[in-house]
Amino acid sequence: MNVHCFDTSALIEITHAGPNATKFAKALAKAETVSISTISLYEIARYTTHAAGETATAEILAFLHQYHITPVTAEIAELAATLAPLHKLAMADAIIYATAKTQNATLWTQDDDFKNLPNVKFLPKIKS
Repeated sequence: MNVHCFDTSALIEITHAGPNATKFAKALAKAETVSISTISLYEIARYTTHAAGETATAEILAFLHQYHITPVTAEIAELAATLAPLHKLAMADAIIYATAKTQNATLWTQDDDFKNLPNVKFLPKIKS
């Protein structure tokens, strides 16, 4: 199965029309299954509320809820605890990466912290 997990940076690009939005949106459209960590859902809601207000946040969250929102399970939390020191990831990034790994998904991102990790599709940030 073609499972793609999108981290917060990719979702912000798509929903806020960033320079890499088209590339990430194409990957989103081609995926058989899309997974979004609840951590990314939190981060994008917080970012969007600050950057664009509550109405925009509600619209973006409605858009994201059409995909599979993956809760942080004990399995994901335990794997994240192993991955964090191994790859020098902060807690949120480790949980997002563990979410992708537990689903055998490709993680789409433009976050440099994931740049050289296995099963990651990294797109360098483009300055707008």
